[in-house]
Amino acid sequence: FVEDTSHEVAEELMVATKYVDLLIPRGGARLIQTVKEKAKVPVIETGVGNCHIYVDKYANLDMATQIVINAKTQRPSVCNAAESLVVHADIVEEFLPNLEKAISKIQSVEFRADERALKLMEKAVPASPEDFATEFLDYIMSVKVVDSLDEAINWINTYTTSHSEAIVTQDISRAEQFQDDVDAAAVYVNASTRFTDGFVFGLGAEIGISTQKMHARGPMGLEALTSTKFYINGQGQIRE
Repeated sequence: FVEDTSHEVAEELMVATKYVDLLIPRGGARLIQTVKEKAKVPVIETGVGNCHIYVDKYANLDMATQIVINAKTQRPSVCNAAESLVVHADIVEEFLPNLEKAISKIQSVEFRADERALKLMEKAVPASPEDFATEFLDYIMSVKVVDSLDEAINWINTYTTSHSEAIVTQDISRAEQFQDDVDAAAVYVNASTRFTDGFVFGLGAEIGISTQKMHARGPMGLEALTSTKFYINGQGQIRE
């Protein structure tokens, strides 16, 4: 138990390789970056979630509306809330105005939209380049219009924090391509990103959501923190 939770003591823990086996920083991007830069103890990077929902041209738009509303408004201050909306151009004229009306009945959300989306939304504001890379943790969402599935995947891979990403589509082959090509720990088809959680995934108490690739990735339970010990019992064998 650490009684002193000051920054100075935290930085001492980061280099206490004799006493600390692993650090799992839980907090905002600034904390996680500080730990990555200063720690000599092994670190599992967790948390920061610039999560996208891509609404494909073959999406069920009513389903997509409900998924976006849930992922953005149910609990916006957590890392698995959606921060960015990507919409295929073929359905954007129908989808965005209806989404804006539907979500306003639940919660006021500020949409920060690219030039194409801005023309279709009554209350959206122009997005800055930084908005597409921001974990807002608030009732704010960036909006990007794309012309193809490949463009959506490339866009998401440019701005993802490798946490959770989602596609809404009725086309199985496009869903599979999205899941294969998007670089994230959890990739959803026709579901809210809000499910990314160790307890929800059946892993027990939530420890963190790893956004790195080694040694653990995605929601972690206690098993993810275990290591391997080999017991070898011989009868005089030697290696030749």
